[in-house]
Amino acid sequence: MATVDSEPKWYILHTYSGYESMVKDSLLRLIENNNLSDSIVDVKIPTEQTIEEKANGKKKVVERKLLPCYVFIKMIYSNQLWYLITNTRGVTGFVGPMGRPIPMKEDEIRKMRLEEFVSDANFKAGDRVSIDNGPLEGFLGVIKELNDETQRAKVEIVMFGREQEVEVEYIQMRQISDTAVEIPAETE
Repeated sequence: MATVDSEPKWYILHTYSGYESMVKDSLLRLIENNNLSDSIVDVKIPTEQTIEEKANGKKKVVERKLLPCYVFIKMIYSNQLWYLITNTRGVTGFVGPMGRPIPMKEDEIRKMRLEEFVSDANFKAGDRVSIDNGPLEGFLGVIKELNDETQRAKVEIVMFGREQEVEVEYIQMRQISDTAVEIPAETE
């Protein structure tokens, strides 16, 4: 592997359990103290909001880590940065062979929602789309309505043998050509 890359890429850090936030804070301080903002572009802990019901029946919105023990870092890789990051308290190492990082692939970045990929969404009502991410992954549908402000679309799909209208984020879908296969009705 080359000692220096020219473009920032996403890498995965493994941490001790429960140390994710502390590692993120330590890395942000490391960036600030060593003027590394040109080399380390972003540090993220992917989370999702879930509703948890307490014993007394009250519901509470809770932020949960999607992948406990992992922190994602976008940086221009170098041996010096590898040394600084792996010696940060709570970091056990990079995910990769022998502790050397392997950059994440674009589809992995999209699935983890580390970056927003929709910059110029050219969707319109009537477009045929494939849902490539989220709970409806693998479904094909037709856009019925768009909301550019929220970056969401109402898409008609066939689920359980019936047409259903679902809401999907732009980054979760891609346009498919008109020559693509017809939207299949489920057979069960």
